Amino acid sequence: MFKKSLLTMLGFILIISLLAACSEDNATEGSDESENGKDTVELSLWLTPQWKGVLDGSEEGADYDSFFKHAAERFSEEYDEYNVKINVEVIAGDQRDEMLNVNLNGGTPPDMFFESVFAMGDYAHRGALVPLNDIVDDEAKGDIAENYWDTVTFGDDIYFYPFSHMPGTLVYNADMLKASGLESYVGGEDEIKTWTLDEYEEILQGLKEGIPTDQYSNAFPMGLFALNNQADTWNLAYLRMFGNEFFDENGNLIVDDENGAKAAAWLKKIYDEGLTNPGAESVSSNDVNAMFQNQQLGISFTNSVLYNNLKTDMENGTINEFDARLANIPSESGDPLSFTYVTGTAVFDTGDETRIKVSKDFVKFFSSDPDLVKSSKNGVPVRTSVADLYKDENPLFAAYDQNAQYMFSFTGNVPGYSELRQVLYPELQALYIGDKTPEEVVADYQKKGNEVIEKSKADSVIFNQ
Repeated sequence: MFKKSLLTMLGFILIISLLAACSEDNATEGSDESENGKDTVELSLWLTPQWKGVLDGSEEGADYDSFFKHAAERFSEEYDEYNVKINVEVIAGDQRDEMLNVNLNGGTPPDMFFESVFAMGDYAHRGALVPLNDIVDDEAKGDIAENYWDTVTFGDDIYFYPFSHMPGTLVYNADMLKASGLESYVGGEDEIKTWTLDEYEEILQGLKEGIPTDQYSNAFPMGLFALNNQADTWNLAYLRMFGNEFFDENGNLIVDDENGAKAAAWLKKIYDEGLTNPGAESVSSNDVNAMFQNQQLGISFTNSVLYNNLKTDMENGTINEFDARLANIPSESGDPLSFTYVTGTAVFDTGDETRIKVSKDFVKFFSSDPDLVKSSKNGVPVRTSVADLYKDENPLFAAYDQNAQYMFSFTGNVPGYSELRQVLYPELQALYIGDKTPEEVVADYQKKGNEVIEKSKADSVIFNQ
């Protein structure tokens, strides 16, 4: 009797234990999914150093990941479909491609990457990115100029959501122009001055003849450089000055025509006439930038970051103060030439549909939220609404925004552009030292460049859809 009761009691205890264990298992399984009934999605976002802080680098604890951590926190709070955890990692620019290639080869790419389109375009051609057409709406198309969308479009698809940009222009020493009797060509402090090509040549001649040597020793009218592969961008603009379209609709170079040859001949002419620094074939962009800072050039190249750095260095006393202002690259037609480095976010093809979907939703969120897009003022906003909002704080925003209509895509978004950069500067060197005629330079650049493009097209998913 006692044994029977004991067995019954032990059995009852066992049943209670099993029920409790099942209950614990169910509770553990539910918490893995989430406490609120939603699954958890964990994402990674990489970026190279862009700006510190959310809105401003003066914020307490401001760092390069501040904005994205803030955006991720807001997204996690407001997103309805999943619980989202976003891990933000800052990657050194010189380690970007190595880390990406290692992770792509290992099947573990980041979910998102915030970077210059110029640096990331080849990943679209490799098929590593997913199109973002489905998260771009009419509001975004209306607020961001069409030329920015052209820069982030490869083939028929958008692969980067534009956030900010870094426009390239000319910069000139207004004090030097005035001292040379060229006051009439000086624009406003907050203006990107547009000169005709004839006016530009008059300025160069006026500087050559009129620069006071007692104020500016060993100074030259304009900077030229062709030492290495950094000699693309502005030189690519100069080669368009006489109307050459550069790339055709199939992504092939078409610089070998009358207009391309005229542009190369113009570069050779101003070089031979002493309207530029000597030795352009052995001078780097860094050298030219330093010459302008030391007031040894009347006109040089710049972008929005270099220009801001120049102003800051003057304020800090790092370099002597002078009146530096901006101008557009002129052309024979009278319409200026403008280009920019658009920065935005790409979404990698991880093979996980849920992660891709949530990544896209996050990219759209921080690239279009009315408060978060204000942070684009840390660069130059691509959105007209943000440029208007901060034009009193930075009047050049409005000038840059107005310039968007003249913008061209200097890479053409062609496959193999990083290798194509290696083709241009040796041809410019041959031009300046007289080894090749302007006609030979554009012909050889087109021939060698198209060989690079054709080889890269074979591996491009954009050209093999």
